[in-house]
Amino acid sequence: MARYTGPKTKIARRFGEPIFGFDKSFERKNYPPGQHGVSKKRKKVSEYGTQLQEKQKAKYTYGLLERQFRNLYEKASRMKGRKGENLIMLLESRLDNTVYRLGIAPSRPAARQLVSHCHITVNGKVCNIPSFLLAPGSVVAVRERSKSLEVVRDSLGSALKSRYSWLEWNADSLSAKFLNRPERTEIPETINEQLIVELYSKS
Repeated sequence: MARYTGPKTKIARRFGEPIFGFDKSFERKNYPPGQHGVSKKRKKVSEYGTQLQEKQKAKYTYGLLERQFRNLYEKASRMKGRKGENLIMLLESRLDNTVYRLGIAPSRPAARQLVSHCHITVNGKVCNIPSFLLAPGSVVAVRERSKSLEVVRDSLGSALKSRYSWLEWNADSLSAKFLNRPERTEIPETINEQLIVELYSKS
């Protein structure tokens, strides 16, 4: 599947926050891109434009294209509870996102690559599907022969010591248990999911 491979700093500047993680270039230029930069007058964004921008931010943050994002939204709509919160919980339950949250990879694209190249197992079996949705109780681990990979060692070495409440990490075995789908309040992403629901409700 095609992925966005263009300049990430430019995208982050469009949304006004480092959605791809720490970015030195963004720190230097944290204003919208364009010839006139921060001095350029910006037109007032319409309600639709605001909703669309929020959806785009979520798609870029988690690395999904439109069809996959829409399918996940429809799945969230069939679940009990609030559609927007369900959507964010499903996004967080993806295997590639979980590998990133655990610190096994330095970014979501890197996590997706690790999964695609068969370096990650789920419940003891190799899983090469980044979009695989984890069920509570699933065990995610680095494949035995992949534990010596430089990218894995470097990422775990520089990863933040704080862990997420829905993930139980075992540093000795380089594995983690996916305890439950997280509550919206536990997820750090600054996405207004209600705007996404409003946008899709118009179509």
